[in-house]
Amino acid sequence: MPFTFTNLGMNGLVLVEPRLFPDDRGFFLESYKESEFTRGGIPYRFVQDNHSLSKRNVIRGLHFQLPPRAQGKLVRVVSGRVWDVIADIRKDSPTYKQWLGIELSDENNRMIFIPQGFAHGFAVMSDDAHLLYKCTEEFDPALDAGIRWNDPDIGIEWPVQTPIVSKKDGLLPFLRDRMDI
Repeated sequence: MPFTFTNLGMNGLVLVEPRLFPDDRGFFLESYKESEFTRGGIPYRFVQDNHSLSKRNVIRGLHFQLPPRAQGKLVRVVSGRVWDVIADIRKDSPTYKQWLGIELSDENNRMIFIPQGFAHGFAVMSDDAHLLYKCTEEFDPALDAGIRWNDPDIGIEWPVQTPIVSKKDGLLPFLRDRMDI
C-alpha cells in the first residue's frame, strides 16, 4: 500500500504518510489515490485544491467553513516546515475545544485529513512554506469563518515567539462568542 493511515484520536482526524520511492535522481510519491484513501477511512470527494505560501513566523487561522458547505481538508507541505494545528469545534464532541499540533514538512511528507467540524491553522517554522490542500467543498465567501488563533478556551501552544497574523485573523472572534456553530 502506498499510504499509511493513522487515526489521531479525534473522530475523523487522520494522519496520512505516503510511501516514498527514492533513487539517485530524487524521489516519487503518490500524494492522493481515491481507492487507497477510501480504504484508509477518508471516503471523500475533493472538489477544490488550494496553494498557500507563507513566511517564517506567520500564523494563519484558525479557519473553517460553515454548513451547509463545511469543508474537509487534506493538508500537505510541499516546501518548508509548519506546525499544523487542528481544533475540535463540534459542540457535541467528546473532544470539543481540544487541539492537536503536528509538524508537516517537505522532509517528512506527512499529510493530515481534517474533517468538517474542525478549525485549522498553522505556524511557519522555516523561511517560507508552501502548503497544498484539497477540499471537499468549494470555497464560499458567505460561509467563510474562523476563531482567533490565540483563543484562551482552546489554549494552543504555538511555537512562534513573535507571530505575524493578518488583520482579518487577529479580529476573528473567540469560540465562546460564535453563535453560528
